[in-house]
Amino acid sequence: MIQWRRGVVDEVRSRWAGAVEYAVRLPSGDVVRALGYVDVVGALSTGTEVLLNTTALERGLGTGGLAIVVAAPDALPDPVADVNELPGHIVKARYTPSQTMVLGVDEQDSAHHAVLAEADDLAGLPVVVADLHSALPAIVAGVRETDPALRVAYVMTDGGALPIDFSRTVAGLRDAGWLAASITVGQAFGGDLEAVNVHTGLLAAHHVVGADVVVVAQGPGNLGTGTRWGFSGTSAGEAVNAAGALGGRPVCSLRISEADPRERHRGVSHHSLTAYGRVSLVPADVVAPRLEGDLAGIGTRVVEQARALCSASGGRLRLHEVPCDGLEAALRDSPVPLRTMGRGYDDDRAGFLGAAVAGRYAARLLKV
Repeated sequence: MIQWRRGVVDEVRSRWAGAVEYAVRLPSGDVVRALGYVDVVGALSTGTEVLLNTTALERGLGTGGLAIVVAAPDALPDPVADVNELPGHIVKARYTPSQTMVLGVDEQDSAHHAVLAEADDLAGLPVVVADLHSALPAIVAGVRETDPALRVAYVMTDGGALPIDFSRTVAGLRDAGWLAASITVGQAFGGDLEAVNVHTGLLAAHHVVGADVVVVAQGPGNLGTGTRWGFSGTSAGEAVNAAGALGGRPVCSLRISEADPRERHRGVSHHSLTAYGRVSLVPADVVAPRLEGDLAGIGTRVVEQARALCSASGGRLRLHEVPCDGLEAALRDSPVPLRTMGRGYDDDRAGFLGAAVAGRYAARLLKV
């Protein structure tokens, strides 16, 4: 179900990429945070009447916990003169009221179609796979700490947010030059390139972007149900399979926490254990951080869990312990805030260091 509300734009609070956050006043007098996508509803001015979807906001959900501007009925964007003349015919967010048509990098109208038509090999391209979107800046920090000249592409899957413009992280990394390109796959949309699935997204990262390292993770808004299999991060295992099937070098970034109050996510999260241990089926490298000092205790637990994960795989998963020296400075130099599940770097250093060592390891593969 959808909870509909009407409101009036009180002020524009912030802008990034193709998104705008508004303060919208409801008929009750309450003011709510509301997100509008410029490509969907245009750029709205104060005093504009809007139609909102407030379902997640009113339920108090972390995922999607904003009002979303569905339309401004009296301030619609100018219509396209002839939609039939637009390039591209791939529809994303299909059969929803906000379905959008994009030009896929791999479709016939694309300038890259000929390159991708028979593309079938990643030629050993390192592909770092992560569960949470929040791992992205930490992984890239680890890559850059090793070699800041490496080109990093981000492939965003559709397990979380569908519009990439929702992500302030991606916008900030692109502005800072930390990402060479973003590629949205599946039902996700709005990247520098659009692709049908993870496979063609990876091939585009290699053959079109010329990436040295690729990071694959879902958009913001991880979904979990507290059950063994009911979480969106199973897509991490599927991404490992895609990278392996195409001749890439899958690198598994472990979801780690020293501070999560839920036991199933302490040390190595059960999400990583399931995605890499049960969903992925191809050879892959599992990277564990060598945590020292006041993190030595959680570090021992992480290595033991990672070793058990790899041992149970019968040799399919290969464990690599990577030191963390120099990574704290690299993480603190991030151009975007580091936050995961509401926690910042100082609240959960193990988690961010665990992601950063995966980036460091992937970058070092290129030096061999």
